[in-house]
Amino acid sequence: MSILFVLLMFLLVMSINYFCFRTREQAIAQPQAWTGPQAVRMQREYGFSIPEDYCFHPGHTWVLKEGGENARVGIDSFAANLLGTIEHIDVIGLNRWVRQGQKLVTIRSGGQNFELVSPVEGVVMAVNKDAAQDPGLIARDPYQSGWIAIVKSPDLVTNKKNLVQGGMVAPWLQNSVTRLNGMVAQLAPTMAADGGLPLAGLLARVAPELREKLAKEFFLA
Repeated sequence: MSILFVLLMFLLVMSINYFCFRTREQAIAQPQAWTGPQAVRMQREYGFSIPEDYCFHPGHTWVLKEGGENARVGIDSFAANLLGTIEHIDVIGLNRWVRQGQKLVTIRSGGQNFELVSPVEGVVMAVNKDAAQDPGLIARDPYQSGWIAIVKSPDLVTNKKNLVQGGMVAPWLQNSVTRLNGMVAQLAPTMAADGGLPLAGLLARVAPELREKLAKEFFLA
């Protein structure tokens, strides 16, 4: 009788542990709707609105650390303006490992596909369903509700050493605009912007040859 009681208690404990683990796993894999960090603060420098605590990949994607090893990723305002109207997004599959600087998402804009890279290394845990259903959200609100995916990144601290952050963000963005205007002025003078963010939807307005050069230069994919 005592042996049977011990076995029953063992099974009860194992069942409780199993359901607790499953609940915690589902909470990580299926995060709640997100509208950005509480009281996100934007700084205005060089004509750009820059969110604090975000780190940027040279390929114009961003990462924001969350609890544990999770991080939100998306595209920055420079990339959003270059793309203009976004028609569709295709993120690499869930539970896929992605390296820093490796393709994370394919974005369709102006009837053309553009690949953008992951700012960090890790496992893709979730995709923003709102952005998948309404891709235009990415361009309208790139830093908050237009996030693209959650990546579980155990080496985030190390990865951040390769990213642009803090006081370097504004000068880096200004340098991107300067380089962009220089390239556009040579092949499409009427499309060059006068400072600030690039002309909305610029990639769809230029010739295919220039479009390809700009995508390689700024998206690094």
